[in-house]
Amino acid sequence: MVTRMTHTIEVQQVARTIERALARALDLNEDLAEEIALGHDLGHMPFGHAGEEALAELLPEGFRHNEQSLRIVELLERDGRGLNLTAETRAGILKHSKVRASVAADGWGVASTLEGQIVKIADSIAYLNHDVQDAIRAGLISEHDLPVEPCCVLGADHSRRIDTLVTDCVRHSAAAAAARGEPGAHAIRFGDTVLAAVDALREFMFQRVYLAAATLAEARRGQRIVRALWRYCEAHPQETAGWSLPDDPPWRRAADYTSGMTDLFARRRVAEFGLEARD
Repeated sequence: MVTRMTHTIEVQQVARTIERALARALDLNEDLAEEIALGHDLGHMPFGHAGEEALAELLPEGFRHNEQSLRIVELLERDGRGLNLTAETRAGILKHSKVRASVAADGWGVASTLEGQIVKIADSIAYLNHDVQDAIRAGLISEHDLPVEPCCVLGADHSRRIDTLVTDCVRHSAAAAAARGEPGAHAIRFGDTVLAAVDALREFMFQRVYLAAATLAEARRGQRIVRALWRYCEAHPQETAGWSLPDDPPWRRAADYTSGMTDLFARRRVAEFGLEARD
């Protein structure tokens, strides 16, 4: 099963491969892409997007993991002093998120740097492919269930899909130098055929995996844990000492603490606190 850490490493690797292939033509900054890749999912909740939705419903200001990632690097790191990151790094972290419609949709915006756009597309390549692998290992789908047409375009297995996606991205982004100085331009991109195949495979994953009954049941269990932890921590701020800024209100401190957990740690804390995870 892919974890937040292994996903981050894979995004780094995919981004590095794309960037090195384009570096000579576009004079890219590898360190910038590495920083964005390392920071993009720091704010991701336990239980993924299901946990994110649960916390968003509880907070006065809502919750988005990309905004939390930025909060961590800007405000919480180094005992509240934050990291000395460039505006380009911060923007790349904030704008990496996608929406269901398409991996090419703006979502939370398009990074003004090519390095930020590379990380956003590398994130799509990494999570779609490892989600397919995880779903097969979990028995939710089999290789034979995967849609024929997208697989004919992308490849029949994980390594071939990665190779196709990276190669196509490099090929169709070769003219990206012309987009420099045009904020919001989609310079790093797939070709139309591969983009259509990616979106079709992604929609299949929504229908057969992400929104499947077994997945939704597990997601609801995770959401109950998130709600129980947040409510407990808001009422017992002493449990979250050192996780937020000293002047933050209890709801914010509880959110910082809860959102920084892994699935396993969240389950363990529920047991340690003697909580009943309920709606």
